[in-house]
Amino acid sequence: MWWGGRGQSFNIAPQKAEPDMGLSGPKSVQRTGMLESRSCQLGSHLASGCLPGEQILAWAPGVRKGLEPELPGTLICTNLRVTFQPCGWQRSQETPLSSEYDFVLVNIGRLEAVSGLSRVQLLRPGSPLKFTPEEILIHGRDFRLLRVAFEAGGLEPQAFQVTMAIVRARAQSSQAQQYAGISLSKAGQSSGPRKPPIPLLETSEDWETERKKQGAGSWRVSPVNERFDVATSLPRYFWVPKRTLDSEVRRAFGHFHQGRGPRLSWHHPGGSDLLRCGGFYTASDPNKEDIRAVESMLQAGHSDVVLVDTVDELPSLTDVQLAHLKLRALCLPDSSAAEEKWLSALEGTRWLDYVRSCLRKASDISVLVTSRVRSVVLQERGDRDFNGLLSSLVQLLSAPEARTLLGFQSLVQREWVAAGHPFLTRLGVTGASEEAPVFLLFLDCVWQLLQQFPAEFEFSEFFLLALHDSARVPDTLTFLRDTPWERGKQSGQFNSYTQIYTAGYSQLPAGNSVNPQLSVWDWDLRYSSEQILQFHNPGYDPEHCPDSWLPRQQPNFMVSGPPSSVWLFSRGALTPLNQLCPWRDSPSLLAVSSRWLPRPAISSESLADQEWGLPSHWGACPLPPGLLLPGYLGPQIRLWRRCYLRGRPEVQGNSIPLDIQLLKL
Repeated sequence: MWWGGRGQSFNIAPQKAEPDMGLSGPKSVQRTGMLESRSCQLGSHLASGCLPGEQILAWAPGVRKGLEPELPGTLICTNLRVTFQPCGWQRSQETPLSSEYDFVLVNIGRLEAVSGLSRVQLLRPGSPLKFTPEEILIHGRDFRLLRVAFEAGGLEPQAFQVTMAIVRARAQSSQAQQYAGISLSKAGQSSGPRKPPIPLLETSEDWETERKKQGAGSWRVSPVNERFDVATSLPRYFWVPKRTLDSEVRRAFGHFHQGRGPRLSWHHPGGSDLLRCGGFYTASDPNKEDIRAVESMLQAGHSDVVLVDTVDELPSLTDVQLAHLKLRALCLPDSSAAEEKWLSALEGTRWLDYVRSCLRKASDISVLVTSRVRSVVLQERGDRDFNGLLSSLVQLLSAPEARTLLGFQSLVQREWVAAGHPFLTRLGVTGASEEAPVFLLFLDCVWQLLQQFPAEFEFSEFFLLALHDSARVPDTLTFLRDTPWERGKQSGQFNSYTQIYTAGYSQLPAGNSVNPQLSVWDWDLRYSSEQILQFHNPGYDPEHCPDSWLPRQQPNFMVSGPPSSVWLFSRGALTPLNQLCPWRDSPSLLAVSSRWLPRPAISSESLADQEWGLPSHWGACPLPPGLLLPGYLGPQIRLWRRCYLRGRPEVQGNSIPLDIQLLKL
């Protein structure tokens, strides 16, 4: 991305000559003068688009390859990013952030220098450059590729200098994890407060508006965590049963892992409620009042309760990270996989298997939510990864409103950002060992749904790509912190909007006012109007809009469950349980893993049939209106080629190996 501001200018560091480059005498002096003159011209040209405190470290003329036609321009390295500026291209004041030409330093996953046909050097932070490069390849962690061939004819020193500048700047950026506020030109020019495109759910009014929108009349907005003294990973406000007092909520949440007790994720218009919570602290010793409060919150006024073991049959965080690393390695241009074995290598990454597992489980849960009026509780020990993934997928499968452009953005803001998904850790920005791109796995699942039901989604693949790439770009706090508490603290006084940050500065330069109202959903700050138009799916059928959706009551296919029934959903089957809480006489799902629970003598097959069937039992019965059940067998799950293979030069040049062509779009 590119940050810019009107009336500000770049600081341009002079390009220092590298030793032993073979330049001496009058020609060297003449070339040096030419470079200094061109540096001044470059600084003047970019004076209208910049970031306070940003400094150009080096630049070199070149040609961007891998595109048709190839683009001549200038490769620029600053202390924040690497950008390629095509000749004659002007950065628009209306769109100060470029989504096409900029690579933030922290997003660079691999840097290669090339000379001739066979000389390639992988440049790691701190490594010296052994030759003057003829070409440089910058691989983004988001699978993007920037290929630039440098001009010859006396400009070799610039190619050397800009390459080394990128190596040094990248090493420094990996150590700088503090971000200071910046103001963007478009936001700064606004005459008044900039309203976020969607509610950021940082105020009680936002939560109340969303509650009414869902028709959750039996729920209320609780301010019990307003000061983050219940859980720093939870939002300041969330939904709890209307009859539950805040004092009861506070005590009940204290018996859950990280204080993440049961709360509403989504209210189905037919009456069912989808909840999420963390694991129990089984060593705690709650009194009878606390147990009753916990059971009441889990039941949510329903006589039928289904506890879902979220992580059962899903990959571990380590599995997700390993699969993503293998996938990224396979999609690199120099992948060691032979062309004829490429598909086998893809299967070996297990990435598509994990996509399949998530979709299958989300489909089952969607049936549980839509088939009967009940409380469905997603339980994960940390409640910050797969709970968000499954809750989001269930809503996409069950709620047409979530498939609109604004509805999907609101869904991500609520189930991922506000719910405390640790983006910074999971995306590897902190370098912690807990890296696992669960959010990117979710986006792949959404892409699969878009391919199978193209008329049901208002947003397009290009929107998913933009969201995928934005997850690793440090221009807003939306994906830059692990908890709402950290996000609010950094933005100052826990204000109502999201502050934006860039690397390397603890305070704003004097005279610059910070606009704290920006989030990742402010697409017009990074994408042109033409690009934003591509966010809309031209094949979307307006008849699937929320106005034509289900009525608030659906007695035709939703019936009350049996009284006081508690079920465990695990391994695709429903098993009756004796109780909800682990502090009674026998264990429950929330106390121990479901795989250790004894199987009752009664068969769960008959119950599955009564549920209108899990996906394999639907048979000839018509699906409830608005419900999507995706296919997840064999070739029904495909590779997101436009995302993962855009870093392969032969794909960019449309010269695609046969095995890859078989994957199809």
